[in-house]
Amino acid sequence: MNPKPDLKRVDAPSAPGSAPDDVSHALPRRRWGVLAANTVMLLFALQVVVFLVTQPRFEWSVVAEYFTARVVLQGLGVSVWLTVVGMVLGTLLGTTLALLKLSDFRVGHAFASLYVWLFRGTPLLIQLLFWYNLAYLLPTLSIGIPFGPTLASWDTNEVITPFIAAVLGLALNEAAYMAEIMRAGILSVDPGQRDAARALGFTPFKAFRRIVFPQAMRFVLPPAGSQVIGMLKGTSLVSVIAMTDLLFSVQTIYNRNFKVVPLLLVALLWYLAIFSLLSWFQWRLEQHYSRGHARSPLRPPTDSPRALPTGKTKETTS
Repeated sequence: MNPKPDLKRVDAPSAPGSAPDDVSHALPRRRWGVLAANTVMLLFALQVVVFLVTQPRFEWSVVAEYFTARVVLQGLGVSVWLTVVGMVLGTLLGTTLALLKLSDFRVGHAFASLYVWLFRGTPLLIQLLFWYNLAYLLPTLSIGIPFGPTLASWDTNEVITPFIAAVLGLALNEAAYMAEIMRAGILSVDPGQRDAARALGFTPFKAFRRIVFPQAMRFVLPPAGSQVIGMLKGTSLVSVIAMTDLLFSVQTIYNRNFKVVPLLLVALLWYLAIFSLLSWFQWRLEQHYSRGHARSPLRPPTDSPRALPTGKTKETTS
């Protein structure tokens, strides 16, 4: 009959001629550098909080008064709407450009490369001003047969309103960045996935929609989420073309009452609130598209007591 295993603790061997170390009362080593850094950061944070609370020129009562003002909420709605429209159009156009750059169609590849080079290499503010002043270059917009008769024409100032100019500037600029993001995401998918889709009889479009795109989204979402947040902050530039966004709305108010800092705080707090909401939404999307790729928790080894179905420990052989 096998004897029961000895469950007593076995101490680590000590050096010859010395008594075994008693580690039962061991204390963690103090890290004075970490403690000093934590103290400094805590004092700095406390100083910032005290400054925000006690500085009278922030005028928090004015901030609370205008935080939910009608004109501010209307400007906020315009900023959010510009972000949504610009991002949707930019993503669709950027995906098309990415596919052109990855295709064997040389003319399309050259066009996509030139587009990305042009719109990534010029500031967004200049692009917005260019679209807003398009009537100086083209007084009328027309469609017709190239080098032939004109079928229809419109006055440019009536077509290119501040909202249309803002959408064009934001969407076309965003498409250049999304093209590179989508191209990197598509290239991250194993080419064998596309080969397997073709072997199953999938059309190229169906293979992209069902196989390539869902896998690429896992790599596309983090930089694309940053682009959405950048787009939200970039909408503040449309105030230079008299677009009534959030920043333009608070500027209109503080030009009348001269409460510059409190009104800027109103815009800042709203931007931070929308940023937090977008960050949470991005996190949820990343969790959705990362299903099946998360690392599984470690399982206990099969010879451990928890892994035995009877709950008994193994007996050692004599």
